[in-house]
Amino acid sequence: MHATLPLLQNSDFPAIQRRPLKILQVNLGYLCNQQCLHCHVNAGPNRKEIMTQETINQIIDFIVKSEITSVDLTGGAPELNPHFRSLVEQAKKLGCHIIDRCNLTVLHEPGQEDLAVFLASQQVEVTASLPCYQEDNVDAQRGKGVFDSSIKALQTLNSLGYAQPDSPLRLNLVYNPQGASLPPPQASLEDDYHKWLKEKYNIEFNQLFTITNMPIKRFGSTLISKGEFQSFGEPLPLEIDTFGMVWVADSGNNRIQQFDTRGRAQKTWGGKWKKGENPITNSWFRKGRPWYVSGSKPGKKGKKLINPLD
Repeated sequence: MHATLPLLQNSDFPAIQRRPLKILQVNLGYLCNQQCLHCHVNAGPNRKEIMTQETINQIIDFIVKSEITSVDLTGGAPELNPHFRSLVEQAKKLGCHIIDRCNLTVLHEPGQEDLAVFLASQQVEVTASLPCYQEDNVDAQRGKGVFDSSIKALQTLNSLGYAQPDSPLRLNLVYNPQGASLPPPQASLEDDYHKWLKEKYNIEFNQLFTITNMPIKRFGSTLISKGEFQSFGEPLPLEIDTFGMVWVADSGNNRIQQFDTRGRAQKTWGGKWKKGENPITNSWFRKGRPWYVSGSKPGKKGKKLINPLD
């Protein structure tokens, strides 16, 4: 396993300002029924580290004394912790909204046959990993048969009321890229997920989240082995204009992205590139500052280039 921490220690990332704590995320352990290539905590079937009942009792005491409104459970596969259900029930009684970061296949593990019913009975919000809507991509990243098992789990959750009209049971999906690249725009990818999963499998879900893998542990080591860690860790050309909009030149995906003040993607240019063409990011940025084409997409002749920072 390659060490990644020394490569991440020197950073000019701005200081993070603390706000009132409302959401408590709890990692219940590294035990997992899967062993995914992108996992940044090295979770797997052979991991023994799981949270004890004593620590869970301390968490409940903390919730009682704090202003926590949501408890976000993760792992590994958090459901494989033997105290998972007790924690959910206790936190629910304290008025907390519960989120379960589920890998879906855990619903088919021995002893977990009633897990989906339990989650529905506690009105647990399920945020489930499904790194693609096509079988080959999922199985390549997570193991043979994972896609089929995940589809069956989603269908089970739908049958219990998840993501159905007027139902309080929320079902979200999570996409992450396989390699050293950023995810595509969340809104357009969510549309693709909805269309494909509905037409092929009659599956409904509420929202898709796109995430970027952390370059540490198993995923970070893989990047080092492939010689991709350095390029993955280099910051993208980024600027904030006078309106608070964030402009990102993502040369790895040959695209320009614009985000609003809350980090939501607004516009994307580029994304496709053929050998021999001039990458859009080369002509888009001048001296590290963002330019846009007035009244047009970039690259149109006869249009004036305007710097939003001027």
